[in-house]
Amino acid sequence: MVIWYLLRRLFTMAVALWLIITITFVIMHAVPGGPFASEKKLPDAIKKNLEERYHLNDPLWKQYIDYFSNLLQGDLGPSFIYEHQTVNSIIKTCFPVSATLGSLAIFFSLMVGLSAGIMAALKQNRWVDYLTMFLATLCFSVPSFILSGILMYAFAYQLGWLPAAMWGTWQQAVLPTIALSAFPTAFIARLMRSSMLEVLRQDYLRTARAKGLSETTVVLRHAVRNAILPVVTYMGPMVATILTGSFVVESIFAIPGLGRWFVLSVINRDYTVILGVTVFYSVLLMLMNLLVDLAYTLIDPRIKITGSKEV
Repeated sequence: MVIWYLLRRLFTMAVALWLIITITFVIMHAVPGGPFASEKKLPDAIKKNLEERYHLNDPLWKQYIDYFSNLLQGDLGPSFIYEHQTVNSIIKTCFPVSATLGSLAIFFSLMVGLSAGIMAALKQNRWVDYLTMFLATLCFSVPSFILSGILMYAFAYQLGWLPAAMWGTWQQAVLPTIALSAFPTAFIARLMRSSMLEVLRQDYLRTARAKGLSETTVVLRHAVRNAILPVVTYMGPMVATILTGSFVVESIFAIPGLGRWFVLSVINRDYTVILGVTVFYSVLLMLMNLLVDLAYTLIDPRIKITGSKEV
């Protein structure tokens, strides 16, 4: 039954990926301009040679078929702008940096968000609750690029505690991690608080206390385990938020990650890099959502996966 469920999910993922590639391909080529339409106009002969080299003068349907043919072989194509660079080599070199930054941001969001949400629920209508919700609302209201500028100005230029940009040391990872994780942390804190408040009113917790269990055991083993399910549901979109947010954060902090390459590829109309990064992130996010669905069965034994649906 689990095998059939996985096969069905993989099929829907393949269809969704095909739609994403097709829509991105069409929109990308529909936008006026191209990878060689720079401010400095190239001579027509050189431009024609470049288009022939990268098969950009072929009919659009042939470019589409050729791209899919290469994609099925694991070849995402060469970069049109950066000579001697392929999309595969760019992803291999830059994604570990983005993955490190993203992992730090996810870890920070979960640890701080869950802790803050649990404390706010346990101290409802007290100063801890009010302060947590105020900070969460503040993080909701400030975009990541604004927060990045504030953090850089305060801690790098004014106080001089942390580096303003670049990547390589743990000090250089602090500011971008905070900027990237602010919104998910606030969302998790609010989500966990509301879920905890609902669970804390359930009859089975009163029964657990009546059996003489300590408050710590009641909260951690019974309340948190059931209240965390909405947060697990948010894990898939949270990864998407952090990965897409890293495009801006990596550019601001001059981090040599994959997000920065994606921004540059859009500016330069580097078709293969745009498509390659889109495909890579789409596959990654689909797999994350699948893992989240499978995680339900580990957290809540009442949820079972069958061949046709989750029950």
